Amino acid sequence: MKDRVAIVGMGCSKFGERWDCSIEDLIIEAVKEGLADAGITKDDIDAIYFSNSFMGGASSLAVDVLKMRGIPAFHNENWCCSGHIALIDGAMAVASGTYNTVLVLGAEKLKDTGIGGLGVGRGNTPVMENRRTAPGSFGLIGQRYFHEYGLTYEEGRRALSRIAVKNHANGYLSPRAHFHKLITIEDALRAPIIAAPLGLYDCCGNSDGASCAIITSVDRAKNFRVDPIYIKGFGVSHDTMPHYNPDFDWLHFPALIKSSQTAYKMAGIASPRDELSLAEVHDCFTVTELAIYENFNFCDEGTAHKLVHDGYFDRDGKMPVNVDGGLKCFGHPVGASGIRMTYELYKQLQGKADNPERQLRGDLRLGLSHTFGGPPQLSAVLIVGNELG
Repeated sequence: MKDRVAIVGMGCSKFGERWDCSIEDLIIEAVKEGLADAGITKDDIDAIYFSNSFMGGASSLAVDVLKMRGIPAFHNENWCCSGHIALIDGAMAVASGTYNTVLVLGAEKLKDTGIGGLGVGRGNTPVMENRRTAPGSFGLIGQRYFHEYGLTYEEGRRALSRIAVKNHANGYLSPRAHFHKLITIEDALRAPIIAAPLGLYDCCGNSDGASCAIITSVDRAKNFRVDPIYIKGFGVSHDTMPHYNPDFDWLHFPALIKSSQTAYKMAGIASPRDELSLAEVHDCFTVTELAIYENFNFCDEGTAHKLVHDGYFDRDGKMPVNVDGGLKCFGHPVGASGIRMTYELYKQLQGKADNPERQLRGDLRLGLSHTFGGPPQLSAVLIVGNELG
């Protein structure tokens, strides 16, 4: 798949509590920008791949609201990874020659439906997952990490708070983010505890939002624009829920490791920490981002908490992560998140972030976007670049 498919246009709505609009409005907002960015009209689209987690018949909705009747539309629902898997499905359709130009779309309206988005209460097995919540489950990562690497509770919480501070600083600069609020480590430490060691600022919010990508073959890409972004590799991996595996250590997530390694191999990446220019990862909680650093080989095991304080993952650090603010500041309208993350890579690799202060400096070449969800464990990774070869 490397260098066979290109992204030639992308669009992204404002994320947040969009009481002012419906999911149809969000779709139109994102797709209007995406079509204009690609320099095409809806008549140039051969198929739609639509990502949405909480609506039946979602693909029919997309076709109807966009008035793109007469073309095939496919609905993808894979929890938090839905957007990435829609992108991968669309890319495979283009690479196979089935379609020339595909619209990949993700949209979710959570705030006025009462749907939590990240799940609460009992899981698939009430006996084994009684009262399990997302913060409660992910909080176990922090407890184990602190124990394994000799951090006191206060030291561990301070490291997590530093991630929250980083992402809020990045989100403050992002006009489409849900939250625009600068915080300090002390703010995060003083916030109410949700599920120890996770406080309020360690948890992402729920939002409304939509995002889209227009993809075509590499051979046709330059007909659309001079600066397409090329798909270099991807990986998708499932694994059982940790609660069902007595050997699980809450530090090494098989789905994270396998999906990233598969994507690295396809993209020809030997050392992600040296070759990736930036990454957008699934920071549903600050501790998830911490675990991803090590599971994705962005740094050595047991060192992430130190590097966080050193600014290693800051926007001006060696490995910038979540430079738009991540889920922490955009929230998580589930079907839209993976495509929204890729939108940030697309703009950064083109040198076209929405203001000069947000644009990363240096020779940017490769970016990674990632989502992680379940049940069961499900991880999806996409790697894109601005050069062929």
